[in-house]
Amino acid sequence: MPLSPTHSTRRGIRLSAILCLGALTCLAATLHAEVTRFEILQRDDFAGGKEFGETGPYERIAGRVHYEIDPEAPANRHIVDLALAPRNERGRVEFSADLYILAPKQLAKGNGALLYDVNNRGGLTSLRYLNYAPGNNRPIDEAHAGDGFLMRHGFTLVWSGWDGELLPSPNRLRLYPPLASESDPPVTGLVRCEIVPPADTVRTVVNWANHGSYRPTAIGLENATLTHRLLPDHPRVVIPPEKWNLVVTEVDEENPAQLPKIELDYPDGLKKLHIYELIYEARDPVVMGVGFAAVRDLVSALRHGTGADNPLHSDGQPGLARAHGFGVSQSGRFLREFVYWDFNADEAGRKVFDGIIPQVSGSGMGSFNHRFAQPTRHAGQHDHHDYPPDRFPFAYETQTDPLSGLTEGILTRSEKSHTAPLVMHTQSASEYWHRSGSLVHTDPLGERDGEIPENVRIYFFGGTQHGPGKFTTDAGDGQTAPSAADYKPFARALLLALDRWAKDGTPPPPSVHPTIRDGNLVSWTQNATGFPDIPGIRYPGVIQQPSYLDFGPRWKEQRIIDRQPPLPRGDYRVLVPRSNPDGNPLGCLSAPEVAVPTGSYPGWRLRRTDGPAADQLYSLTGSYIPFPRTKAEREASGDPRRSIEERYPSLENYLEQLQARCEAYEKAGYFLPEDTRRTLEIQRERVAPLFAN
Repeated sequence: MPLSPTHSTRRGIRLSAILCLGALTCLAATLHAEVTRFEILQRDDFAGGKEFGETGPYERIAGRVHYEIDPEAPANRHIVDLALAPRNERGRVEFSADLYILAPKQLAKGNGALLYDVNNRGGLTSLRYLNYAPGNNRPIDEAHAGDGFLMRHGFTLVWSGWDGELLPSPNRLRLYPPLASESDPPVTGLVRCEIVPPADTVRTVVNWANHGSYRPTAIGLENATLTHRLLPDHPRVVIPPEKWNLVVTEVDEENPAQLPKIELDYPDGLKKLHIYELIYEARDPVVMGVGFAAVRDLVSALRHGTGADNPLHSDGQPGLARAHGFGVSQSGRFLREFVYWDFNADEAGRKVFDGIIPQVSGSGMGSFNHRFAQPTRHAGQHDHHDYPPDRFPFAYETQTDPLSGLTEGILTRSEKSHTAPLVMHTQSASEYWHRSGSLVHTDPLGERDGEIPENVRIYFFGGTQHGPGKFTTDAGDGQTAPSAADYKPFARALLLALDRWAKDGTPPPPSVHPTIRDGNLVSWTQNATGFPDIPGIRYPGVIQQPSYLDFGPRWKEQRIIDRQPPLPRGDYRVLVPRSNPDGNPLGCLSAPEVAVPTGSYPGWRLRRTDGPAADQLYSLTGSYIPFPRTKAEREASGDPRRSIEERYPSLENYLEQLQARCEAYEKAGYFLPEDTRRTLEIQRERVAPLFAN
């Protein structure tokens, strides 16, 4: 089919030798180039020079970090297509990434810990999740510090680019990866783009907003296919090629590794939440897996003082004794795969992260390190169900997969290299429904509980959803209102516990999650969970349950996809928490507002029956289903749950129970006193109307 006039006809760079994953020899000499230099573009006061407790003022450091890595080094053997990247005169592969740091002006006054926040699609997350700060990708003002939690505790905060598919933006942290350009003929392969429009439209990007896509070849453009279906298990219906067109816009002609913006133009109209699937042959893959090396080598350089113009080692004395990785959702999946591929060992064999917190990542990894990788792709119940993120291994322990035949775990390689980090895996109630969360702590078929390694803790925050939201009773496009239960207070206390664990071996609070053994991890049917029959509430008939996907003969060993879409070769089995009579989960660390409830907080939420994607899971959200206010209302409606007035004689009684729960969490190490005060203030305002006459 014809190209849009904005399509670039730039001739593809010629490539030389095809890489097979694992073909790099371990006999080559290891050269530790790693970070070569830091390019500092800004260095100034953060928050106007505000003093943060005993740590004092912070400074903001922004710029770029430059890398060279040895394709022959054993530490880089898992980077797909690295052997196809151009090499400099020293035989190294060069690339760079954006850098942002908030550090104590007097590093010695910090706590000695670096907190690396894996950005999410170019955006910063740790200040929002740990400091209660407003979102900002270039924090500089005092407001961007939120309550100053991380600064008051002396952490050095580091962000950098790791994702090579992002489109240019001054406020988006990007990786500038090399192309796999040293092969003749050039490297080509199939690329699949699932498009689920959030609204009716005639034109949309084929990837997520702000993300580039791989360039089609001429043959690929001519033979590209576009299909349509309403639901993921429906047959794909081909849309005739004369009815649609691809618009390819180059955004940086001087950078051959910059992916263009590609849009689908369909005059007949793309329908809200319908599933469209574009498949085409593409060329010029970037070596996306260098994102793992970029994080590894940056953290190692900041810890050990390597790299010219290192901003944290100007006096030649390392000021950082420990490093932790924090990642939310996609970023948490990045940390799991980072460890899985053994990148927690730097090129000198030293441990990179002492501890990691994959938060709300579920059991997945990502599309981070294969040919034509698309890091933003996820796996969900309604959309993107058959993408690579949800794949074995799911658990941290070593297991045998009955479907693929593989025997491994997230920590298997790092245990062999003696660099396995301490792990705090945290998940909301939504991860059990939307992100196959149970597979983190069961066997792949959900038949028995897994064995949790000594260096791993798993915490399930009952009643919360993937992303904490603003309290509302408005259902919007859903059948129920979303959950606003907040797990951020737990995350703050657990980060401090992780740092103590790494610093002096102080054990953190024990894991809290449902188990098959205790009878609170069960099949996801209503009969099995015991979820109450609430008038007007429909129980889910669907769940996200991953399949073992066949991407073709080269996928398992070489991470090259030859079959699009992939073929399912069997399903893994997910389980969910059992419910108590109120419809709230058991076997969990319930958010205080869920432990002392004013409603039900299941981990699922359904889309409206009269809208598109009817009765499908509303992506990544849970529900808030209020209790009846009075006994009379309960009896009139037939609601089996006790009313507010039957539970709490007064607002003060409710707050007393809430305070007792928070203080119990404090004593156990899951909560901080300052967050008890904050929780009481927020909940007083929220629930006061329930007690008004």
